[in-house]
Amino acid sequence: MAIKKAPATAVFQFHIELRDIQPPIWRRIQVANISMNALHECIQTAMGWTNSHLHEFEIEGDRYGDPELLNDGWNDDIDDERDTRSITLDSLLIRAEKGFQFKYIYDFGDYWQHLITFEGTFPAKPKIKYPLCLEGARACPPEDVGSTPGYEEFLQALADPNHEDHEHMQEWSGGSFDPEHFSSKGATKCMQQGLPDWRDFRV
Repeated sequence: MAIKKAPATAVFQFHIELRDIQPPIWRRIQVANISMNALHECIQTAMGWTNSHLHEFEIEGDRYGDPELLNDGWNDDIDDERDTRSITLDSLLIRAEKGFQFKYIYDFGDYWQHLITFEGTFPAKPKIKYPLCLEGARACPPEDVGSTPGYEEFLQALADPNHEDHEHMQEWSGGSFDPEHFSSKGATKCMQQGLPDWRDFRV
């Protein structure tokens, strides 16, 4: 059944999976009726990325993003109808069925593709602060690791003390990277802290 106008007390639930990596890296989150730009922040913080690169959503063949970031020759310009700063989740999903899917792409170099699945709306629980990460699995790859092939090589080097790049990769990753680590409480804390506005750092 397609959702109509979501009540003010509803939360939207999404399943986020990073594509092309096995075992899967995924998160399940709940958020209020926020903008798509705020959803981007929730994805970044729930996954464990650092918002160091460009991003965009791809929905039914159209690109959605922040025009201040994307209108720079990367492809077609982002127009007002696809400006994630002004599109709220209830307007985006007004005709969507549960199971509706779209893509979130982060870092146009490493090109991390995430499959986002809308799992429905639910009543907000009293005394619960949103956004919220309900569950998930495994750490996301480090920034700038070189996409899926680079991440696989990185893990091989970390796991093998005799690998020629073992010490270098340990040092590069800070010496404590655990691909199996994930904490829903830690992800929720990061989601609720949010990200600094990149516009505040422009000179």
